Amino acid sequence: MYSRKPFYIIVAALFLVGLALMLHRHFVYEVPWLPGEKRQIWSIEAKVEFEADGQPVKASLAIPGSQPGFTLMNESAASPGYGLSFIEANGSSRAEWSIRTASGPQELYYKVDMMLDPFARGPLSTKIPAMMPIDVAEPYATAMDQVLSLAKERSSDGITLTRELLKELNNRGQNAELLAQYKAPGPLLVELLHRADVPARLLKGLQLEDGRRRQPLINIVQVYNGDQYEIFNPVTGVQGRQEQLLLWEYHSAPVLDLVGGSSSRVTFTMLEQEQPVNVALAKKFDQPHWINVSLYNLPLEEQALFKGILLIPIGVMVVVFLRIIVGIKTSGTFMPVLIAMAFIQTSLLTGLVGFLLIVGTGLVLRSYLSHLNLLLVARISAVIIMVIGMIGFFSIVAYQLGLTEGMKITFFPMIILAWTIERMSILWEEEGPKEVVKQGGGSLMVAVVAFLAMNSELVRHLTFNFLGLQLIVMAAVLLLGNYTGYRLTELKRFKPLVDELHVDEKKVG
Repeated sequence: MYSRKPFYIIVAALFLVGLALMLHRHFVYEVPWLPGEKRQIWSIEAKVEFEADGQPVKASLAIPGSQPGFTLMNESAASPGYGLSFIEANGSSRAEWSIRTASGPQELYYKVDMMLDPFARGPLSTKIPAMMPIDVAEPYATAMDQVLSLAKERSSDGITLTRELLKELNNRGQNAELLAQYKAPGPLLVELLHRADVPARLLKGLQLEDGRRRQPLINIVQVYNGDQYEIFNPVTGVQGRQEQLLLWEYHSAPVLDLVGGSSSRVTFTMLEQEQPVNVALAKKFDQPHWINVSLYNLPLEEQALFKGILLIPIGVMVVVFLRIIVGIKTSGTFMPVLIAMAFIQTSLLTGLVGFLLIVGTGLVLRSYLSHLNLLLVARISAVIIMVIGMIGFFSIVAYQLGLTEGMKITFFPMIILAWTIERMSILWEEEGPKEVVKQGGGSLMVAVVAFLAMNSELVRHLTFNFLGLQLIVMAAVLLLGNYTGYRLTELKRFKPLVDELHVDEKKVG
């Protein structure tokens, strides 16, 4: 006897491969399971202002890259008359402007779009910074030693020492007040940590707030404990990354390096906006990769085409289920799927009215052709021409009456409608009107169910963004095709037998 094991192995393989592709798209390329999600985008503009001395000018601005919590989407710069280059050096990125001669006030602009992204990569530098001993004058040296002594007693490593130092500096004691006159909180904390032989470096961050203008960068301290590090806000004492904090410069380099100018400053303007997740991810993964099985890599025209094509397997699965499991009869095997596709273009009510008008009128005209004893090819050709004429006529009438929805019946597949009319006409002659109503009504019901499944926003999102779903649908269709039991509509045939068995059981009892 033929073994069914290979069949079930194939079905299981299709299901597992399809599921793996879907999970890969979700976890690696961050495609959401549900439609309508949006991603938060921060548009940030850095404005560089300085006085040029009438000599050659070179201005180098530190710029951010992708980092934990943020992904760089795109960047641009405006600098009339200046040459511009984006330079990578020692792991850091910089925008460098240059011009042969400039004088007077100068303004340079750099704009970047950063997406708030929990999946973002690009960790900060794990290279431990060098610690340079600094001679501190009195009485600041004594105040620093006293603060360090108190903090060391309550700490066990560099991270806990930093927390205790921040507590001491923020309690506004005598030593804290004195040290506040010595240096700003960020450089002061780094110097205290270096004095305690704890590696640390000063970073520059931007606190994001929608609609803010001319904002400066703030100091952030990166503290190392072996190969691990933690960042601290020296003003607030907050440990760890904050969601609305973008690190702008994180290699201990100057934010702006200017040659040929003076009185320079850099200010920032920021604006929050939201983008649909498909637009944001298309920008993020703009380089096609062989494992990134995405239709977003195709031109827009092909994308629009596939949005409709990929819905067909869903309609096919609905037809297979309703015909094999439920037992609904249809006129043609997959004609309901094509009608459902037309319903998507026309809307359900307009499609139903248009279908009934065309098929009903076609059956009347086809009954006349049956008396002419034409050959099949000629008869079908005549029906096709009639269908086209009816669609044109109904469209004109709908337009004249101001019913613009009625013009959409041109989306119906004309050849399929012609064959449907031909099949129903022959069925009328051979089986009678009852069978025509049964199969025609069954076709419409299946088409409506297929339309509801295919027109779902969730289904549209899943079919277009997760191509692995097609393999899962195929596995489901193969399993349905293996069903050999009774259809649900056939169970009523056995109801009298079941009632008779119940009566016999009562008699025996």
